[in-house]
Amino acid sequence: MPQLPDTGYTPTPGELTSIEEWFAAYDAASGRRDIERMADMAVFPLNLVSDDSAGNGASAQWDREQFVATMTHVMGDGTTDITFESTRTPVFLTSAMVVVFTDSVMTAGGTEQQLRYADILIKRDGKWAFQTMLQGGWGDNLR
Repeated sequence: MPQLPDTGYTPTPGELTSIEEWFAAYDAASGRRDIERMADMAVFPLNLVSDDSAGNGASAQWDREQFVATMTHVMGDGTTDITFESTRTPVFLTSAMVVVFTDSVMTAGGTEQQLRYADILIKRDGKWAFQTMLQGGWGDNLR
């Protein structure tokens, strides 16, 4: 029987800091609605996993063009202020793979909305990039 890999990985303090710094840069780009910069921080095709209004699981793969078009539509034209207060919990699978669970409050136009989602980031050439986004409620948009 082949030897199974040891998957009980514990990140170093530097690896934890690198994820915090990555999300700070991503949050800054999203706050400026710099969709192109956000796309620069992804690996395409990007995997999306969600559920639809009928309660079925849904998934899709987006290329950069689809990501930019959808995020531009979702984030609006910049006339409404959007802020996020997020608590993130990274779970490192290895030094190059991390699942990050996020609980967030988004405020847009004075209205608050609770969000819970997860991202899978991978490290390529020493830099983090998101590769999979998981969030409920988007499945009807993934067709």
